[in-house]
Amino acid sequence: MKKLFVSLFVALIAVMAVAQNRQVLDDLKADPRKAYGNDYPYPFVTAPQTKAPKGYKPFYISHYSRHGSRYYWNEFLYRELDKLLTTAHERRQLTSAGEAFFEKFMASKQELVNGVSELTQLGWDQHQGIARIMYNTFPEVFKKGGNVFAISSLSGRCVLSMSAFCQELVQCNPKLEIREQSSRSTLDGVVPSDRQNPVRREFPKSTPRYEKNKDKFQYARSLQEKVVSRVFTSTDSLPGDMRRIGSNLVNLYTTLPSILHEGMMEGIISDEEIASQWEGANLGSYSWVFGPRYEMIPILKDIIRKAEDVINGSTDRLADLRFGHDTCLGPLTVLMGINGADIDPEDPYEVKYCYQNWETCMASNIQLVFYRKSGSDDILLKCLLNGAEATLPVPTSQAPYYRWSDFRDYYNGIVSGK
Repeated sequence: MKKLFVSLFVALIAVMAVAQNRQVLDDLKADPRKAYGNDYPYPFVTAPQTKAPKGYKPFYISHYSRHGSRYYWNEFLYRELDKLLTTAHERRQLTSAGEAFFEKFMASKQELVNGVSELTQLGWDQHQGIARIMYNTFPEVFKKGGNVFAISSLSGRCVLSMSAFCQELVQCNPKLEIREQSSRSTLDGVVPSDRQNPVRREFPKSTPRYEKNKDKFQYARSLQEKVVSRVFTSTDSLPGDMRRIGSNLVNLYTTLPSILHEGMMEGIISDEEIASQWEGANLGSYSWVFGPRYEMIPILKDIIRKAEDVINGSTDRLADLRFGHDTCLGPLTVLMGINGADIDPEDPYEVKYCYQNWETCMASNIQLVFYRKSGSDDILLKCLLNGAEATLPVPTSQAPYYRWSDFRDYYNGIVSGK
């Protein structure tokens, strides 16, 4: 009977999650930049917080965040565009819009190449802003001061994101004692798939069910061809494959807000055009985050273990902070079924209702906020995804709050099953 109840509850949550996300295309229309997916800069939307049940106060936060905005992750994008645009300019194969783009690109080229994969000022600011919002939203956790532990991947952009976040918390309250660590010994709790992780292990991978039916999905006409035609009068004898060139141009465009060069490609591409192709791109993103979700089991174990240590009094931490990558946060979102991301629909047109790739944006983050009531052993928690209250596939009668015991039992079942 209990198994039947849980099954019915999970099915109900799935239906609710889909229903709640029916406005997804309206959200995209209101902010076409969401179509940038994991290049979307953190939005800082003010989200309402549901009042906790009477008597319950927050006392601990468990957090996972992606690094903030950065330059493009690999130098090949800048190098290939440099060679291509220079050749086309010398051969007079650029349109007027292409020439304007060439001049702006060349003026910024050294900055772009030097900055490859590094955190930008915007990325730093994002994490400082998120830290201050966390502090102001849950002041009861931090107001008396105390210990906080932060870990990051070995990547410089993650280390600096951690530093920005922790510095802002200390600015909010100098009584906080924050230990920051970026080391191989803590990789299992932040980037378990890193090849330098000394306890790295293999987990099964799978494909989402929609892929069996993806031939039913009508992809929008390729934007890459349009973009190439707006930059070049002719592509004859130019170096590189034109399909790749078109992809490079689109990829550069979606990174420009993160590096504060938004006007570089004026007249070549628009946010609305990116948005017109979002649903197809989102399918690819879902496959990308769905497949390695079980690789994030060590992070989920780390979350459960550290929370238990706080709850049973074996540590006095106020918060555990983790700073990693979209390659972890996205699959972790699916593993945990946040906002129905684990629904795994068969119909490719339904995927957009359970997962939107802009939720894995720059500086995207998951926060689990724990509550206790004086005189009670019952612990509650709620989940925030990018600052907004989120659903979990855990039985509850007081959403968005969940009993810790139910949360622990549900996710222990997941981590022990793989």
